[in-house]
Parts: sequence; structure tokens; C-alpha cells
Amino acid sequence: MELRQLALQALRLPDPAQKVTAVQQLWAEAGALPLAAGDLPAPGDLPGRPALPQLVHPARVPRRPPASAAGRAALVHAICHIEFNAINLALDAVWRFAGLPRDFYLDWLRVAHEEAQHFTLLSEHLGTLGHGYGDFSAHDGLWAMCEKTGGDIVARMALVPRTLEARGLDATPQIQARLRQVGSADALRAVEILDIILREEVGHVAIGNHWYRWLCEREGLDPVAHYGLLVERYQAPRLHPPFNEAARRQAGFSELELAYLLGG
Repeated sequence: MELRQLALQALRLPDPAQKVTAVQQLWAEAGALPLAAGDLPAPGDLPGRPALPQLVHPARVPRRPPASAAGRAALVHAICHIEFNAINLALDAVWRFAGLPRDFYLDWLRVAHEEAQHFTLLSEHLGTLGHGYGDFSAHDGLWAMCEKTGGDIVARMALVPRTLEARGLDATPQIQARLRQVGSADALRAVEILDIILREEVGHVAIGNHWYRWLCEREGLDPVAHYGLLVERYQAPRLHPPFNEAARRQAGFSELELAYLLGG
């Protein structure tokens, strides 16, 4: 088996624990695996995921005020769901797009590996709150954009890591502040986990920025102007302040790109 085929196999696994194990094994072996050059046939059962959580419209996902234990559990579950989706998004980038430098595939495998670690940390913490992954409803916005951009790698790099996942750079410090206000042991443990996630998500968004710009250069596109076109074409969410400008700069957003976000 070669690297992209194994990534597709891991993507199709519905059981979260099995998916995490498969990703970790693939990451450990990736350096020695061959890389197929051609397109792989697309199966119709993507992504592999468990029967629960129930997926609903974003407006129907329950609110998650962290003042109560139930609210904190719902909040942790929501972030856990994002991380599970992020594993799938990274694996999809590995198997779906052929003909790229080997570093592209290794970068996204590393992302999948770190997202699997994030998911494990959060699901274990959720267990200490008396819940498991799947206990609360969730929405499917991340994977929906993954499907919409499946035929356009430039759009995928622009609108998944640099747009939807980068939103976590903005939201995480605000979530941490609310949890610190609660001050309970479980809330402070969640803050610690989010510190790890935020630090590594900066690197993930940086990978998205790197490959988006690499692809734009290859295709003779202006990264800032083309981003605006892709937002319109794929009806990507419009992002609103506040932005974590320091984290976004660390992840490689240029001043022009930050000005675009701020409406400048």
C-alpha cells in the first residue's frame, strides 16, 4: 500500500478510536511509504464517521455557556467535533489531490496526526465530565466546504485551512477567557488543552498559507485578489472581527490579507 491509499483508508474508518490509531501509524511510517502519482478513485462513503453525533443545522446546535457543568461539556464536545472533522479534512487533502510535492502530503499527514492528538485530549477530558463524543448534536460546516472544494485544490487551501480552520485562532482566546472566569478545575484543564491546540493550529494554518501561495504562484494568480473571488464562488462564510492578528501573522497572513479581513 502507498501513502495516499492508506490515508483514504483511514479517512473511511467510522470509529474515532480506530481512525486515530490508523493516523498515528500512518504518520510513523510515512517517510518510508511510496507515493502514487495518479488520481485515486473516489469512494462514495466519505468521510467515515460514527452514527453519533447527530448532525443538524448550525442554528440548531445547542448553546454552550460554560457557567454550568452541562454547558462546559457541550462546549468541549463542540471543539472535539471540530477536531474530529479536522482529522478528516487533513486526510482528504492527502488522498484527493495528485501530482504535488511529497512535502505537501507529509505536511497534511502531520496535521492529521496532531488533530488526532487534539481529538484524543478533548475526548478524554469529555469523559471526565461524564460524557462521550456523540452525546451532543453538531453541525457539518467544515466537511461541507471540503466537499464543495473537492475539485479545486486552490480553493481547498484557501477556504478550509485559511478560512474555516483559521477562525479557531480568533475564537480560542475568547473561549479560554470565559473558561478562566468559571475557574473550576475542569474549566482550567480545558484552558490548558486549548493552549496546546492553539499553538499547533497556528502551524496548521501556516501550512495552508504556504501551499495556497505555492499553488497561486504555480498558476500565476494573485493570492489576495484570487481569495476574494474564491469566497464569492464557493459562498464561503464572511469573517468578522475580532481577529487574533498576532496569531494570524505568526501563521503567515500578510498585512494585505489582514487588511482584506478588516475591510481595508
